[in-house]
Amino acid sequence: MRIVEMIVTPIAVGDPPLRNAAGLHAPFALRTIVELISDDGISGLSEIPGSEATTQALRDSAEVVIGRDPYALTGLEQALRQRFGADAQDRRGLQPWDQRRLVHMFSALEVACLDLIGKTTGRPVVDLLGGRARDRVDFSAYLFFKHEGAGGPLGFGTDPAATGWTAARQAEALDPAGIVAQAQVMCATFGFRSIKLKGGALDPEIEVESILALRQAFGDRMPLRLDPNAVWSVDTAIRWGKKLEGVLEYYEDPTRGQQDMSRVRQAIDIPLATNMCTTSFADLPGSVRFGSEDIILSDHHYWGGLRASIELGRFCRSFGLGLSMHSNSHVGISLAAMTHLAAAVPNLTYAVDTHYPWQLDEVIKGGALQFKDGALTVPDGPGLGVELDHEALQRLHQNYLDCGLSDRNDEIEMQKVEPGWTFQSTRW
Repeated sequence: MRIVEMIVTPIAVGDPPLRNAAGLHAPFALRTIVELISDDGISGLSEIPGSEATTQALRDSAEVVIGRDPYALTGLEQALRQRFGADAQDRRGLQPWDQRRLVHMFSALEVACLDLIGKTTGRPVVDLLGGRARDRVDFSAYLFFKHEGAGGPLGFGTDPAATGWTAARQAEALDPAGIVAQAQVMCATFGFRSIKLKGGALDPEIEVESILALRQAFGDRMPLRLDPNAVWSVDTAIRWGKKLEGVLEYYEDPTRGQQDMSRVRQAIDIPLATNMCTTSFADLPGSVRFGSEDIILSDHHYWGGLRASIELGRFCRSFGLGLSMHSNSHVGISLAAMTHLAAAVPNLTYAVDTHYPWQLDEVIKGGALQFKDGALTVPDGPGLGVELDHEALQRLHQNYLDCGLSDRNDEIEMQKVEPGWTFQSTRW
């Protein structure tokens, strides 16, 4: 089997105005869809965070990919490294989100190759990763402080006739009462049994009060997580962390860098988690040396693919670290890949993050994947178990062409709400 064609399609999916440490989500989130076509006419799919640079690099990689055996993934990675060079920065640094090129490219191509292999052999991707440790994967409700509006063509408008999650997805939530209301509807609609709040957006007092309000509303049966996105100082992280002892399941990236995370970890009695201070294999020695976290959030888009994420799981097991999974604004191809990966890693025991309820657009046939009791059953079909809806793909590609966005920039979007607002690596 050989790869004879590669199709790279940038898309834009509607995204509500969600607040975060980097600013405000634009009305559209960008993703890039990759299709690899074999000489047998079978198509393998993948999806990664969208940017003009990554999309162009993937298109340029066709000279390396076309004609290659999809089983030969080690050789593919070596060829990509030779053609494009290693990532200029091995660590995330002060960037609000990961912008490394090679790990993005290879993760996209690896997932598409595994999907292609699975469809050719009639086996699901989880089997190609070593088989199932579980049949169902738990996901967590992902809450955001947000402005009124639904994103996409509606921009900041709302539908006054909307009910249920549609109404909650449009509603303003900039205080503890709004966050509790959002959580109640999201959990009732999707059955989630744990909750994460994206922090780093408002004053720490408001965010901590929101967590305490969630505890009051849901009781101790609901695990809670808070993610200040590393924009709190060490002193701020310790001060407010003390108030959350016995409340949080884990405290994700309250401050920046492994050494400062270690200082917070020693000062408070809450497990610390990260997808910011430990984000690559080059960071792992420091993770052990400084004891910077108790839980690492994997993400196959940023760790170099599914097989690399399996290796991360083994590392965590060897050093007694917990394992969860990070998310960004995605559609069903990434969600399927995340589900196969989470099912294959025995020690990935924390519910997985997902933005999926916030995105209503979809590129897979049959529409959105359906959560039951906050979980997804691992797809039984070959490969990822999803198929591309080409009509939807073209519609979302037209969104990309029309929306005028080529890269994510939450700072610019935030300035429309608060003129002069700028990202600060440490804000409080």
